[in-house]
Amino acid sequence: MRTKAITRLLFTVGVITWLALLFTDISIVFSSTHDIKPDIPVWLPNVILNLFIIALYYYYKFKIERDEVLNFVDLLWRVFATGLVATVISLGLKLIEYLLGSTKLTTHVVFIDLIYLINLGLMVGFLIMAFTAWKRLILYQKSKWLLRLWNVFEWGLLVTLIYNSFDFPVIEGFHVTLLAFFVVLGLILSGNMKWVAFLNFRQKWTSLLLLLLTIFYLLYGFYTTSSLVESLSAKAPQFTDYRFHIFILSLITFVSIYSTFSFLVILFNLPTTSVFEQKLEEVVNFQRISQSIQTEQSEDSVYNILLETSVSTVFADAAWLEVKTQDPKLFTYKISDKEAHDIINHLNAQNVKGILDQGSDKTKNLSRHLASLKGSRFRSILAFPIFVKGENIGTLALLKELAEGFNKEMTKIVSTFANQAGISIENFRLMEEALQNERYKEELKIAKMVQKSLLPDVLEKDDDFDIAAFSESADEVGGDYYDTLRTNPNEVSLIIADVSGKGTTAAFHMSQMKGIFHSLAQDCIEPDTFMKRANQALVYCLERGSFISATFFVINTQEKKVRYSRAGHCPVLYYHAAQDSVEYLRDKGIALGMVRNKSYGNFIQANEFEYRSGDIMVLYTDGITEAKDKKGEEFGYDRLTQVLVEVKDLPPKLIQEHMINKLYEFSGTRNINDDYTTMIVKFK
Repeated sequence: MRTKAITRLLFTVGVITWLALLFTDISIVFSSTHDIKPDIPVWLPNVILNLFIIALYYYYKFKIERDEVLNFVDLLWRVFATGLVATVISLGLKLIEYLLGSTKLTTHVVFIDLIYLINLGLMVGFLIMAFTAWKRLILYQKSKWLLRLWNVFEWGLLVTLIYNSFDFPVIEGFHVTLLAFFVVLGLILSGNMKWVAFLNFRQKWTSLLLLLLTIFYLLYGFYTTSSLVESLSAKAPQFTDYRFHIFILSLITFVSIYSTFSFLVILFNLPTTSVFEQKLEEVVNFQRISQSIQTEQSEDSVYNILLETSVSTVFADAAWLEVKTQDPKLFTYKISDKEAHDIINHLNAQNVKGILDQGSDKTKNLSRHLASLKGSRFRSILAFPIFVKGENIGTLALLKELAEGFNKEMTKIVSTFANQAGISIENFRLMEEALQNERYKEELKIAKMVQKSLLPDVLEKDDDFDIAAFSESADEVGGDYYDTLRTNPNEVSLIIADVSGKGTTAAFHMSQMKGIFHSLAQDCIEPDTFMKRANQALVYCLERGSFISATFFVINTQEKKVRYSRAGHCPVLYYHAAQDSVEYLRDKGIALGMVRNKSYGNFIQANEFEYRSGDIMVLYTDGITEAKDKKGEEFGYDRLTQVLVEVKDLPPKLIQEHMINKLYEFSGTRNINDDYTTMIVKFK
């Protein structure tokens, strides 16, 4: 937005200064032709002209130099369009003069000066536009030396505006010397034509036409203004004569030289354009094969790209690609499957075996073999192997209807393409594996989020006890589960469970266990009944060989009792505050899902005990006790007991943190081999 505002302001300043130039110069011309002393200083029009030039200079500087989207041909179009507008307006003025005829108006000095100043303004605008465009072309791929030389040229021209603004004492030969200096600099700078090499054949023809018209506009503008200057010189002693303006003369010379040089360089480069474009196409095709793993969706797409790029690069008439996989495939390009198989069978019959050498002699031999194949339109063939991880997975064959139609350079190019295609296919397969792994990881992340959502964020609270829980999975997802549920004002149900196995299957069974817990526990059933019904429900869910160990508790705060049943889970570690003693509650019970009939009830028992203030109940999974150190020794029950005794006076949260830290300290790592979970209940 700021650049647009500046360009509009500069354009406005340019219009105002040109109008001021028009007024002052016509006033001086009128006064001088009528022997009247002008009220305006005679040097003022030159100053205003220079202000007009500066306004246009910075207008195009912001308009052109800061437009990064413009390419070479776009710049030439801009110059052409500006010259066209200037020429059309100038021709329009000539038409008006013609229609008016040889009247007093058309021969009046003021009218001639008006026409002259309009043409001068148009020519100056066109010259500065071309100057700015040529600057961008010259400084393409610039060097320090080139940039310094251009700065001398550009700023030197701007400094001459000061020289032309005032009547300095005339030094003989200085004007010509200064102009010659800028002409020499312009000639040196005009030798920079690096941008021409990046034009394709069509762009070069377009550029030639645009440059030719630009030169025409220059010649026409110069001729028109020169004619008007001659007319004014004969009638007015004083007017703004551009012939003594070094800046304008230098610009005319420089723009003319660079336009002519550009036209000639492009013209002489036309014969080499096809070779350059071919090399460029080779690079593009090579890049297309290289990037195919990022854009294509299958190996078949890479094969098709290899066929197309190889054919277009060496101007082949047809091609096929035979891929040796479990399900062999034949990809063809401008040749039928039958024609391809006929050639393959014919070469096999002629004992032409294996991948043919890419030399011209082999090409000649193949031409002889194809010549003996009746009904075939092809007379030249090249064959290339496609290797992936050292294994030949296929053969690329290129065909031409002309005998000995392939040269050694072509074979090298296609050989490079074939090698790159093998790398691309290998990378594509690796990419597929990586994507599969990423999808698997993404699925595991989702499963982990689901598993985390199955564990309660907030545990039940009660005035009689505090609870803290912690769970960590060995893999992305695990099968450890704990939960709490208040069934009535006086009772809270607790459960801790461990699903056999790891990963998503264990997490799935864990979600089933959660559903069973919440559906059965809310009926306030006894712990042994809970286990029987849970086992009956899981029989239809768990596959054989899978099971869930669990311990289910019901804490009755009114009776100060805990009822529980254990289904093959780790024994409860219990601390008796009154006796200052610790014991493991080893009770009868086997895991859910191990007995798949109604006799399961025979293996479960109901247990009950009274709790007192300060008692601690530690529930955990076998990932705690079976964690091993570097020597392979397990953490075990004794260490767990010792850890509890060390912090028995602390609240559950701190007991839990101490226990986990001791576990990590023992293992020497935080990456335990199994899921590990703790739930600590401390009675008040």
